[in-house]
Amino acid sequence: MKEYVIIVAGGSGSRMGSSIPKQFLELDGKPILMHTIEAFLLYNGAIEIILVLPEGQISHWEELVHKHQFSANFTIAKGGTSRYASVKSGLSKIKEEGLVAIHDGVRPFVDTTVIQNAFETAKAKGNAITSVALKDSIRKVLPTGGNQTEDRTHYRTIQTPQTFQSQLLKGAYEVTELPTFTDDASVIEHAGHAIHLVEGSYENIKITTPEDLYIAEALLKKRHR
Repeated sequence: MKEYVIIVAGGSGSRMGSSIPKQFLELDGKPILMHTIEAFLLYNGAIEIILVLPEGQISHWEELVHKHQFSANFTIAKGGTSRYASVKSGLSKIKEEGLVAIHDGVRPFVDTTVIQNAFETAKAKGNAITSVALKDSIRKVLPTGGNQTEDRTHYRTIQTPQTFQSQLLKGAYEVTELPTFTDDASVIEHAGHAIHLVEGSYENIKITTPEDLYIAEALLKKRHR
């Protein structure tokens, strides 16, 4: 079955305190986004990559591709005003049925095993949502202003990739966007489908703050040992 990945890269870099979009910040000498693309090519060199970028960032990305002599094949889709609109734009580039992973452009440390497990589970069950157990204790803030402890074993932190059978995903994205659509799993759930969680990785971090960059650099050093 044909495999696709839609990499959503619409960050502004504001939480980084940088004028450079976070997906274009360099890590080990090249943009984070290039590391993310390479992670999926390492899993499957024939995977079809759809890169969703804000229209105003496309020319800068093309300059970076030329500068770094980045030879990966990909299709560019114009991002929308929300994640929902951006994913829908990416889906419009998919013409053949297959399996589709949706992934954050600033999660460059996704492991091959995680990607493979997600595709295999989505093929068998329709979808696969990567997640990890919570490490910290959590408390629920109540409307009264108070708070109460919660059993963290009942919760999971959701990551990407979130992987689906393409026709199921396209059908779910035909509805009008709702405020409750915080990720692709929430869109699928709204369409009436059960969600299947698969194990992610604590190293599969989303790089959004300066602190995350420090962690990313440490992870790179670990991998280069």
